Amino acid sequence: MIQKDKWAWAWVPILYFTQGLPYVMVVTVSVIMYKKLGISNADIGLYTSWLYLPWVIKPLWSPFLDLKSTKRNWFLLMQLIVSLSFLAIGFTLPTNIFFVTTLACFWMAAFASATNDIASDGYYMIGLTQEKQSFFVGVRSTFYKLSNVTGQGLLVILAGFLENYYGDNTKAWSVTMICAAVMMFILTVANYFATPKFESSEAITLEKPNSFLEVFASFFKKPGIGMALAFILFFRLGESQLVKMASPFLLDPTEAGGLGYSTAEVGTIYGTVGVIMLTIGGILGGILISKHGLKKWFFPMVLSLNIPNAFYAFLAITNSNSIAAVVTTVILEQFGYGFAIAGFMVYLIYIAEGVSKTSHYALATGFMALGMMLPGLISGYMQEWLGYDGFFIWVVIAALPSIILLKFIKYPPDYGKKGAENNTA
Repeated sequence: MIQKDKWAWAWVPILYFTQGLPYVMVVTVSVIMYKKLGISNADIGLYTSWLYLPWVIKPLWSPFLDLKSTKRNWFLLMQLIVSLSFLAIGFTLPTNIFFVTTLACFWMAAFASATNDIASDGYYMIGLTQEKQSFFVGVRSTFYKLSNVTGQGLLVILAGFLENYYGDNTKAWSVTMICAAVMMFILTVANYFATPKFESSEAITLEKPNSFLEVFASFFKKPGIGMALAFILFFRLGESQLVKMASPFLLDPTEAGGLGYSTAEVGTIYGTVGVIMLTIGGILGGILISKHGLKKWFFPMVLSLNIPNAFYAFLAITNSNSIAAVVTTVILEQFGYGFAIAGFMVYLIYIAEGVSKTSHYALATGFMALGMMLPGLISGYMQEWLGYDGFFIWVVIAALPSIILLKFIKYPPDYGKKGAENNTA
């Protein structure tokens, strides 16, 4: 039997980079691609918004991953399907029915990616001890985010270069999607060699549930689950709205209440300083929880997620487009997000503890996705109604439910701490 924590530094970064890349390609890069290929904004908004659905409803099929085969087999298969989906998009883009065929392929990639998330997270939880789960939560979040930057940054830059080189947007995006397929295939092969086979052990086999319904029933019977789900839904109530409107705020002209920054300037701020600070925040959060436990740092983490919202409100109210003020705001926002999400992910791991932890984690993250999706849907309407200054004030107020609910959720104070024992749900 291969011991837990085996080769963690080798497989955790690769596995979570592979988890993040298809998500950003389906949710974000698809929008840019269709825009450059002449699809109307109405059709883009309608059809690509539905592509987010698999991540919301993934708990519906998560029990099958507990009942059948191993997590490793599941995520390797799903990663291969994502790679083939991207390849099909690349080859069908030059056809007359490209919109229908590519949407179908994106749907296939979305369901495979959501399933890959379930299997990867489950593998992470059974492959690492509690101490290492807390320690590596910042690492996994960092590499997930780096894959996002690769997708909406490097691959989009490649597509822009090829558009100029070929003078043909269709050919440029066809080559780009084929490159994305090759990248996914290489990552799949890397995961095959990097991830150890430890799931055949008797202890892990005994943890499998007896039935599909048992998985759901056992989750909703957990002590304090109602308060826990309320906290999960409201944890990012402010940030989920801010993240939708932060870039438009920086890009909109000053007469529209924005700060008038260029696309390149916004990309540089978020793609350099932002990524660095998010990385530092995520890794630091994981280390501190591993050292002191979740209880000591959870409240500061919730504050770190929401306090930067007040700086956006200050920029909007004062109409200050000072580069120093904007960069400082982004630094605080990205560091705070990385720092806070480390604690939030450790809490979700705690919620999933026990039998069927893969499915229970999928249920918890499904509620997390719902907590992101629903506020995001109204964020644009709220901004148009309140203006940027009123909107960011509303975002600051929206932090209150999570701060209040934090006092009522239950978890072991030393959960995630190195050497802590008896920390199960």
